[in-house]
Amino acid sequence: MTYPENRAASRIFWQIGVAALSRLFLNTARRFVYPFAPALSRGMGVSLTAVTSLIAINQVTGVLGLVFGPLGDRWGYRLMMLAGLSLLALGMLTGGIFPFYGSVLMAFFLAGLGKTIFDPALQAYVGKQIPYERRGMVIGIVEISWAGSSLVGIPLIGLLIGHFGWRSPFLVLGGLGVLSIVGLGILTSGIQKSAAAHPQPLHLFQSWRQLGLKRSALGALGFAFFIAVANDNLFVVYGVWLEHRFQLGIVDLGIATTVIGMAELLGDGLTASLADRFKLTRSVLVGLILSGASYAALPYVGYSLSSALGGLFLVYLTFEFTVVTSMALFTEFLPQARATMMSGFFAASSIGRVCGALIGGVVWGTGGIMATAMTSAFISGLGLISLFLGLRHWRPN
Repeated sequence: MTYPENRAASRIFWQIGVAALSRLFLNTARRFVYPFAPALSRGMGVSLTAVTSLIAINQVTGVLGLVFGPLGDRWGYRLMMLAGLSLLALGMLTGGIFPFYGSVLMAFFLAGLGKTIFDPALQAYVGKQIPYERRGMVIGIVEISWAGSSLVGIPLIGLLIGHFGWRSPFLVLGGLGVLSIVGLGILTSGIQKSAAAHPQPLHLFQSWRQLGLKRSALGALGFAFFIAVANDNLFVVYGVWLEHRFQLGIVDLGIATTVIGMAELLGDGLTASLADRFKLTRSVLVGLILSGASYAALPYVGYSLSSALGGLFLVYLTFEFTVVTSMALFTEFLPQARATMMSGFFAASSIGRVCGALIGGVVWGTGGIMATAMTSAFISGLGLISLFLGLRHWRPN
């Protein structure tokens, strides 16, 4: 490799590295409301129900990616990544400076919207810069920022709240957002717009039509929807299961969350190290089959706390491996509109999570962990069918 090639590769490495670190801040901003809802409730003097509505606001922003994905293909991925970070900084600083419920509501909305804009643009940028044969490795490394938010980001948020009060995480994350804008802006200065970018007027329906006309893209969207339904169907009740089955307290449930974070981290690592070697298509198919099987096995391994946690570890390991590997795969499904493709993926996943959360309590009420596990396994099977149908109509360029 010549010196100019080495220099270009090093620059891309730093760009993606800083973008992944920025994504860690976005993920932490989106996720810390879950464990610290009681602290936020007390700090603002509002009910816990009012705080949990902030979670719904976060989920709704994912659907708005359908609007911003085509903008990334038209205006360039760099601009959209910086726009997403700007919303993070603005939202978090607003929530920290103005300690009112409405301000905090706006803070989480803007942070969620920032992540919705940032993620597809980053995935599309990786798809553009990294060869298909190495994309699983790079996407896997980038996705470590998701596990990092639960293993590193949220514990640090807890320390901030404990020592400096509930407003401190907003101010710190807002400041980190500003630093991310500066760092990523400098490193990506001079980047050309995406290959699809051109000055003609933007037609959103035409961009969405690209997804609708591609059977491979429709299969990918169905896959994203179904696996998200399956996962949240379990996610919203696994704490209830552990609490009722093993009489766990808050601290013990926190340990269970750490187990999930470790599983996510290992899943990202497996994608980075194995997915390209075994081919992305094969890796996603095998991962999804194992994910469905791990759901189905969950009731049968729940005879002790350690085996139940082991079962949950396997569920989230296979799920994370499947999702992250599929991201690397789907960046090649619509090369001329990568951000549109990935925003559709994230929107379908967000809708699936909402549906999974809605049915999770009902399914649990009808038959406990057996009903939950078998429902998730069945819905994962629907995701497998969607993926198989999509792959029938696609070949890598």
